[in-house]
Amino acid sequence: MQQLHTPHVVVVMGVAGTGKTTIGPLLAARLGVPYAEGDDFHPPANIAKMTAGTPLTDDDRWPWLDAIGGWAHGRAGLGGVVSSSALKRSYRDRLRAAAPGVVFVHLTGSRELIEDRMSHRQGHFMPTALLDSQFATLQPLEADEAGVAVDVAGTPEEITERAANALKGLPEPVQ
Repeated sequence: MQQLHTPHVVVVMGVAGTGKTTIGPLLAARLGVPYAEGDDFHPPANIAKMTAGTPLTDDDRWPWLDAIGGWAHGRAGLGGVVSSSALKRSYRDRLRAAAPGVVFVHLTGSRELIEDRMSHRQGHFMPTALLDSQFATLQPLEADEAGVAVDVAGTPEEITERAANALKGLPEPVQ
């Protein structure tokens, strides 16, 4: 697999269980840029809420999104990959406000496939019980948003290759 170099800062987004934490580092390696795990930007109170099965509110998410946006801003022109559910347009708008050149890779798949994958995960704080709230909240990328949708069927390597190929079609980022 040939490594690509990109000045894009890519946000790997999608509902819990789509593979953001698996695909993000693989895509970063494929693109030759650093990876940041979006979950690491959550304050402890957010992790405690999610572990208890309580969905986060928008007020819970703003500091988390601002932290991710700050990282993305710092990588502008250099490239990078960061994971973030970024389920609502308003969340993606907030990320773009901090880092205008970000592009999104929306990992998509059927609820059944994602639930099956979640049920086999170990050591993650997001319970399967919150999957319905994730799908209810999800607002897919709109036509005016820089990004691509990538189906999560197949192996992590196949998904990563589809994402890298889809990103090739995007224009260079605006700085």
